[in-house]
Amino acid sequence: MIERHNKHIISGNAKVVRNINRSVILNLIREKQPISRVKIARLTNLNKSTVSSIVSSLISEKLICEQVIQDKNVGRNPINLSINSAGHFVGAINIDSYVTRVSIFGIDGVQKACVRIKSQPHQPVKFLKNCMQRLAALQEKFAIPHLLGIGVSVAGIVDPESATVIYAPKLGWENFDIAAALGESKIESDILVIENDAKASALAELWFGTHKSTLNDFVFLSVGPGLGTGIVVNQKLIAGEHHTAGEFGHITLVEDGERCSCGDRGCWEAYASNGATVKRYLSLTNANERLADAFELPEIIKLAHSGDAAAVESLQQTGYYLGLGISNIIKAIDPNMIILGGKITAAWEIIYPEIMRAVEKRAFFGRKKQINLEKTSLEIPPRLLGAATLAIKEIFSDFRITV
Repeated sequence: MIERHNKHIISGNAKVVRNINRSVILNLIREKQPISRVKIARLTNLNKSTVSSIVSSLISEKLICEQVIQDKNVGRNPINLSINSAGHFVGAINIDSYVTRVSIFGIDGVQKACVRIKSQPHQPVKFLKNCMQRLAALQEKFAIPHLLGIGVSVAGIVDPESATVIYAPKLGWENFDIAAALGESKIESDILVIENDAKASALAELWFGTHKSTLNDFVFLSVGPGLGTGIVVNQKLIAGEHHTAGEFGHITLVEDGERCSCGDRGCWEAYASNGATVKRYLSLTNANERLADAFELPEIIKLAHSGDAAAVESLQQTGYYLGLGISNIIKAIDPNMIILGGKITAAWEIIYPEIMRAVEKRAFFGRKKQINLEKTSLEIPPRLLGAATLAIKEIFSDFRITV
């Protein structure tokens, strides 16, 4: 049986210090691997005996491994340390309004396997049971006896502490306790973490993206059936008092404009989401808007790349509306970088110029400034890798200090 994750509570000064040092060393190995004990001691300012003791413990737990570096120019070959991903896996579930992905990842962020299933949000308990059965089938297929953790990313407002979906309009969920539904599964796992999909995407980019060396303050904009953002400040994910930080998709872009899934009118999401692009293309071609459910964004992008004028125009308009919303994010957050994720990035050469035109005109009040706008560096869908990262992050920092 799995339960919502409560970090271990540490009492006593010696335990607090040791566990903090353990987390620092483990994360340093993850970020700098391969790395020697001597270099760890130098970078952390810990004495060599402390480093050696903690490293020995991590080796016995099989979380890290040693690698002898062959060097004929030295008398004794140095030994480096790396994360031991073999045998350590987490489960990942990304729940969207149409498609749900169930996957298994190593703790190094490498995907082992993945299945896609049709989302059935109108029967949430039965649907989540199906998700866990698919995860169990992947475990059996690859002979994985135990998952260290399970991460779940959801398109909606999520309270990670209570593992509850507060509000997910496209799923039709409100105050839904995911942990209780997943807890009926027979899968054994030490950790269960649930988070909003855009926030999880930002976390994945921070941990596993190729932009990570320059990331400190950034916003991840996830474009899909809806719009969501994950805000990272000083490499920390921002949640907000009521877990709604980053809900820029529902800022008002056009007063009394298009109806949004949240029930309001004129939301940014109603103009820049995948569905908005499809609807715009159908309008430009005088097609029946009832075809919207059968028509998908990749088809429009393919048409645009083949020279279809209506497809190009619909994507350009999406770029413009994305730029308007991004301008508001820049004014509110002033990030170093904004990273765009979603299928829309396949039309980067079409949307990027339009985004930047709107940003340069509206974001800086006429002042000459630069904003780094990049598409995601992740090859795996960020919302799925983000789900895995939620669990992986807990493995690398699994303690809480009490006073």
